[in-house]
Order: sequence, then C-alpha cells, then structure tokens
Amino acid sequence: MAQKKRPTRSTPKRKARTPSRAKAKRGFFRRLLPYVFLLGCIGAALLAGYMVYLDGAVRAQFEGTRWTLPAKVYASPLELYSGLDLTRSEIVSRLDRQGYRASSSLSRSGTYRSSAGQLDIHTRAFHFWDGKQAAREIRLSFNSSGVSSLSALDKSGDPALVRLDPLMIGSIYPKQGEDRILVKLGEVPPMLPAGLITVEDRDFMNHWGVSPKSILRAAVANMRAGGVVQGGSTITQQLVKNFYLNNQQTLVRKAKEALMAILLDAHYSKPEILEAYLNEVYLGQDGGRAIHGFGLASYFYFQKPLEELQPQEIALLVAMVKGPSYYDPRRNPERALRRRNLVLDMFHSAGFLEEESWREAKKADLGVTARTVRSTSQYPAFIDLVRRQLLGQYKDADLTEEGLRIFTTLDPAVQAAAEQRVSDGLDKVEAARGIARDSLQASAVVTSVEGGRVLALVGGRDAGFAGFNRALDARRPIGSLMKPVVYLTALAEPSKYNVLTPLDDGPLAVKLANGDTWRPNNYSMRSHGSEVPLHYALTHSYNLSTARLALDVGIPNVIDTLKKLGYNGDPLSVPSLALGAVDMAPMQVAQIYNTLAAGGYYTPLLAIRDVTTREGEPLSRYPLKIRRAVDESPVYITNWILQRVARYGTGASMYKTLDRSINVAGKTGTTDDLRDSWFAGFSANRLAVVWVGRDDNKPAQLTGATGALQLWAGIMADIDPRGLMNVPPEDVVEIPLRMRFDPNGTAGNDYGGCSNTTPVPFVRGEVPDGLSDCDSDIMRENRYRREQPRQQEQQQEQDEGNWLQRLFG
Repeated sequence: MAQKKRPTRSTPKRKARTPSRAKAKRGFFRRLLPYVFLLGCIGAALLAGYMVYLDGAVRAQFEGTRWTLPAKVYASPLELYSGLDLTRSEIVSRLDRQGYRASSSLSRSGTYRSSAGQLDIHTRAFHFWDGKQAAREIRLSFNSSGVSSLSALDKSGDPALVRLDPLMIGSIYPKQGEDRILVKLGEVPPMLPAGLITVEDRDFMNHWGVSPKSILRAAVANMRAGGVVQGGSTITQQLVKNFYLNNQQTLVRKAKEALMAILLDAHYSKPEILEAYLNEVYLGQDGGRAIHGFGLASYFYFQKPLEELQPQEIALLVAMVKGPSYYDPRRNPERALRRRNLVLDMFHSAGFLEEESWREAKKADLGVTARTVRSTSQYPAFIDLVRRQLLGQYKDADLTEEGLRIFTTLDPAVQAAAEQRVSDGLDKVEAARGIARDSLQASAVVTSVEGGRVLALVGGRDAGFAGFNRALDARRPIGSLMKPVVYLTALAEPSKYNVLTPLDDGPLAVKLANGDTWRPNNYSMRSHGSEVPLHYALTHSYNLSTARLALDVGIPNVIDTLKKLGYNGDPLSVPSLALGAVDMAPMQVAQIYNTLAAGGYYTPLLAIRDVTTREGEPLSRYPLKIRRAVDESPVYITNWILQRVARYGTGASMYKTLDRSINVAGKTGTTDDLRDSWFAGFSANRLAVVWVGRDDNKPAQLTGATGALQLWAGIMADIDPRGLMNVPPEDVVEIPLRMRFDPNGTAGNDYGGCSNTTPVPFVRGEVPDGLSDCDSDIMRENRYRREQPRQQEQQQEQDEGNWLQRLFG
C-alpha cells in the first residue's frame, strides 16, 4: 500500500494567516471607535459646559461692578481770592506740591507762570462737594500783604474766588488691597493706548483674544535666547490673568487663560477691553497697597493726572508693564531709564512720536517724585483720624469698595511744616541735651481756632510710618497743662478771685481718704510765700499755690470746667488732678485748648467736611457745630494770663524762634521725673499741641520748655500765625497798671502812676479799690457797683426796722 505523503507547511499557508490578523486588528478598532466617539462627545460636552461656566464667570465680573474702589481722601483745597495773606512764593510752593509745573505757556491745565509781582495759573477742572468747577486761566497780583487782586486771563469773567483742585492724600482700602483711579479711554492721552498696543500687542486690533503668531514668535525668541525673554500673551490674555486668575505658570492655567481671552474678545469690543486693561494692569506696590491702572500710577509716580503726562512719562509707565518691580524707577532708576528709552524708540518707529519730540523725551530724566504723594503712608495718622470719625456712619465695605470721595480739613502746607519741625526738632533737642539719638518720640496736633478744623496731625517721629498713632492713642499725664483749667474755674467767681488775688505758695500737706498724705512741691523745690498774685502763680507755673487754689474752688468744680471745655473722660476727683494727674492724648488736649482759644465756645474738632459718591453726589456733610461752653469773661482773663506765660513765664523761650511782635498764649506741661514734655498754645487763628517723651515711659529728661515748646515754636513760626488782639468782652474792663516782681522771686505789684503800664483785665464791678487813678470813670463806676448793694442792704434793714416798729411799736 502506498504511503501517503505528509503535507508540509508552505509559505503561502503561513501568509494566509496575516489577513486574518489585520482583519482582527481592524475589528478591534471598529469596536473601539464607538467608545472613542463616546469619550470625545463626553469631552466635548465637558468642554462646552466648562466654556459655558467660564463664559458666565467672564461676563458676570466684567459687566458687573468691575472693580472694588477704595474711598479717596482729599486735603482741603487752597482758595484763591483778593486779600489772601499768602505770598507768591508760598502759593508757588503749594502748586509744586500738587504737581503743577512751571511753563512759559498756559495752554494746558496744571501749569503756572511766575513773574515779579504776579502769578498766572491754568487751574484744573474738579468736581467739588458742592458742584463742578471748570478749569480757569487766572492772574494773581501781589503786594506786601499778599494777594492784591484776582483777575481772569480767559473769557469767563473775573472770579471772586477760585479753588485749586485738592491734593488727594490717600485711600481707604483693605489690608493688602488694591487701589486705582478709574479712567475712560476717550479721556487719556492718545499716545498711551497707541503705545501700549505697539509695545505689548501689535496685533491687538486683529486677533480674537489669542495670537498664534505672537506665541510662535515668542517661542522662537525664547529658544534662541535659551530662556524666557519674550511673552506671547496678548493684552486680552494679560487682562484675563490680572482680572480673573493668578500668576501660576502652569499649562492648565495658561489654557484657561486662553479660553477666557477668546470668550472675552467674543463678547466685548476692543475699546472696552483696552479701557479695562488701562484700569486693571498692575504697576507697582506701596506697602500693603497694590497700584493698579494708569490713572493711579500717574499720581503715584508723577504727582499729576494722566492727561497731563509728557511723552517720556507715558513711555515710562508703558515700560513698567513688563515688570513693575524690576523697572521700578525709584529703586532701579538706571534700569528703568534704559527700558523707557527703548519704549520711546518704539513710539518713534511706530510714527506717533515726531523726531524733535523723541529726541527731547530721551534727554529728559525720569521725573518721578521722591515721595508717593497719593499713598496712605504719607499721612497715616491723619487718615487714621478720618477713619475713626467715619466709624459708625459707613460700613467698611462702603469705604473700601464704593469709591466714596472724602473731603477733609487737612492743610498740606501746615502738615508739611509740622512733620518737618517734629523730625528736625527732635534731632536738635537730643543733640542739645545730650540725649541718645532717636530715643525720643513726639506727636503734634494743629487746628484752626475758628471752626475747630484739624489742619495737621503727626503721629510720631517718622510721620510716614503707619504705626502707633501717638496723637490719638498715647495717653500720658498732662502735667501743668491742667493748671489753666483750675484758674479758669476760680476766675469764674469774680467776686472772690481776680488776677491780683494773693495766693499762698507755702508748703502744703493734704490728708487723703486712704490715710496717705499728699505733699506737692514746686519744680524749683522752694516755696514763694503767701502773697503771690494769682496771675504770677500761673505765669510761672507754681504748684503749691495752684494746688491750694484747686482745693479752695473744689476739685469737683475743676472737673466740671474740664468737661465743659471738651474733655470726655472721667478723671479721679483727687487733689493731684490740679497738677495734671489725668492722662490725655494730644488730640484731647487740643480739644480743651481750642475751646479756650475760641473764647469759651466749644466746637468738636473735625477732620472731615464732606463725603460724596464717586459721581459727586453728596452723602454726608459735617457742618460747624458751636455752643457756648464757658462764660466769656473768665476765659478772656485766663487767656490774658496765658499770654504772659508765653511772654514772661515758662514759655518765654518761644520768642527765640517766633517774631516777638506776634502775641500768642500757651502753657508748658512737665510730669513727674521729667517723663513727659508738653506744650499747648494758640494764636488768633492757629492752635498747636505738642508732646515729647519716650515710648517706654522712661524719663525723657525734658521739661515742657526744653522739649515740646521748641518743636511747637518751630511749627507756629512756619504756619502764618496771626497775633492775638486783646479786645475785652463787654463786662471786662482793663486797668492800666505797672506790674513788677522781685528778682529774688517774691511777686508784687506797683499800682502807682500811669507810665509803663500794662492793661490788666477785671470783671466790671469787681475791680479792687485803690489800684489806679488812670481811669477814674471806671473806678467810680466800680466803687458804685460795689457800694450800691451795701447801700440797698442798709436801706432794706432800715425799712425793715421801721416796719417792725410800726407793727409792734
């Protein structure tokens, strides 16, 4: 039987199996395709849903209240009028402080032209609390007294009064918050948006939110440089990053940024996006405050509004967009200058900066101000006072989000003088007294006598440091500043006390309720006998006679007078109160002395005059509130003695700084162990209170005269005080007397003769007999008023006697 051949595997058979494998593979993908499609649909749905979510987020924030706007705080505006007692140089100094610039032409607002005897100003338009004021071109003429006339250079007629736009002194914003001033695209210099597009995003007007061309160009540049030297983000993407996102450099964040930029570009016009960018872009840091937008940056760096910027200034701000910290012109001026000039070259190449202007702009320096004039760090103590006075009237959210406009009473010139004198004065006091450098601290309050407006507030040696506000919170014993309150209380009883009433300045021991004995001493540690005239005891700040006087009139009555003058505390009713055993902050002292300076009229000290919405609609007004607190006659006589304190007593050294022709009143204050040095004093129009001491409450080794008075005199010398004019009230008469004192320390009075006399005030009808014959009419009237009640009493007794005799006789 023949054997069958066993079939062998052939190549064709092996190849025949390949199509089946490919077929199986194709089958696998066919089976997978629905899943892929499903996943794609799910991904597309998720992406669509995410896009819808992003779209809602983009539109909600962009169309709603786009920014939270901190309240803006303004200083008091300078009012210009014929008769203003400011010199040409003083007004020019204020113009410079507010960013006005000297110019031969007044073609633009914010400029001035100064020449001998006159000053031409092109003011800025401004929306005040009581309405809008248009920009004006005016001329001020001057004489030896100040402004002699105010006339118009434009065609709007001669004005009676023109207000300069007020200096914005700060903002009220949350800690680590943003700040900005909103601007409109149509109101900014055209060079700014044109320059931004040229430098940051040349395809801005054509792309749809993202620019593949820019991304590719940046990628190539970065690869060539071996690092990141160029970004591909459009202006729209930068807006999205600043407005919605954070600075994390991740692919997810960049993808989200691109999607949101596309959505933003789809919904809003290019001008709307560009305007938002102008207001949102980050341009610097001021402590805890982030500077956003070109509107605020213009003030922050150049101290003037955006519309007044020159080409080189616009170029610097545009240059800083790339890196506000890296190109900070205050910290890195050379780097900022190179970057600015590069941007100017780009402006020139783009054709909107002509050859001559380009060359002049490149020659100009950076021009940034040394200080950030619109920062809350410039006047932190005063802004603190503003916040406290607004407390309870507005919520924090109103002050930090609604863009309110707060018009205050601060006078920038007075504030500058107070800050400078506190800083320099402490240096001089430390050097002169051999005190360790920078160991002393100080605070100061300056007010207007009329109206009780707070003109300046210095919270510490470094006025720009937003730390402990000593003017409001450093409550320290006031020492002899309390003494005028004691004497005022006594002089309110004219039948018992007058300026010549003899006081006992001998040793004193008072048994206290707790069994202790209080034994005060004079600063000199010696007494001055039992015949010290009342005015002399206060003039030379004698403790013993003052303590006796306080005990005689009653400590509760002294406290009552203190509260009438404006003190809102609750002091202990103890004998040592008479010598200043009560803690007060300088602001509280200023309130008390302002009432004295105002002739006994109490006005709450205010730092705010008006509050409006950001559109200028009035919200709150702070009208002048005034009431008679203390009778005018004893206040007048007390202030007469305080003028002698300044002229002849413990405050006499002030006239080493002040013009001796200026008549002022004031009082020194020194506390135990020389811990606190005080001076409070006033002229006809200005009041100032100064405290000097140490934060650790160790002895400062200063009296009121050697410390605080030195700073006070410097401040007053700089703020145009008007001398006191002694016009007595109707029921006060002044008797010309020759005043003398024994050089050995025993006080006395010489009432003979009428030469070399001093007018001494008395309440009419209460003048002591035998003082002088220089005014016989007054003396006769005074004797008649004293004798008449006695005669009436004698007649009444006689009539009663006759009546009794008739009845029982």
